Amino acid sequence: MSDEQSPAAGDGAGPLVISGLRKAFGTKVAVDSVDLTVGRGSFFGLVGPNGAGKTTTLSMAVGLLRPDAGSVRIFGVDVWREPAKAKALIGVLPDGLSVPERLTGRELIVYSGLIRGMDRKVAESRADELLYVMGLHEAERTLIIDYSAGMRKKIGLANALLHAPKLLILDEPFEAVDPVSAATIRTILNRFVAAGGAVVLSSHVMALVELMCDHVGVMSDGKIVAAGPVDQVKGGEQGLEQAFVALVGGRNEGVEGLEWLAS
Repeated sequence: MSDEQSPAAGDGAGPLVISGLRKAFGTKVAVDSVDLTVGRGSFFGLVGPNGAGKTTTLSMAVGLLRPDAGSVRIFGVDVWREPAKAKALIGVLPDGLSVPERLTGRELIVYSGLIRGMDRKVAESRADELLYVMGLHEAERTLIIDYSAGMRKKIGLANALLHAPKLLILDEPFEAVDPVSAATIRTILNRFVAAGGAVVLSSHVMALVELMCDHVGVMSDGKIVAAGPVDQVKGGEQGLEQAFVALVGGRNEGVEGLEWLAS
């Protein structure tokens, strides 16, 4: 989809508003009545221990998983009532990204652009830029099946950026990415936010979230246990990691054991 074809966001509507979101798998409630709002120009970090419900929440937020209850609005557009319109406004890097592995990176990006209705020349031009910026230009003819984990993460991010979205939702975007590429990605995302876009980033790396994000939400057992500006959630002089452990209840019992490791 070209810039001219991109649907306008709802007037006065925030990038992401999640209301009463709930999802259960059998008797296990993975997401329990989650409310979350991401403002314009915000870099929002979503953190929580394994199994807290982060990926399930984000999957419902982008229309990949249907919720049992609640709603998600992207710039005022209901994700489940107007899915095509909502998805045109967002770029998504999901957890465990699955892509056609018998395509090259360049073929994947151009193909994705054509599916979105973009002009071929525009898709090809943007593919060239994205491959170069992501450090994948030398591997543009390499099949994705031969990509490393970090390369797959970068091609997934390139795909998410291709159509110039207004909101990026990224699940562990820096996982397995080398430090040089990580610095480039941080620059891209910071420029995106500075230009008026919004980013929702899920990560287990507290130092990264504290460095990049202005707002943070902490999930535990399917609930949001704290949300707001990073400094507010941190509280006092402690770092985000210390605040996180205190909020979700760190488990250290038994650590004094394992004496055999010191033998």
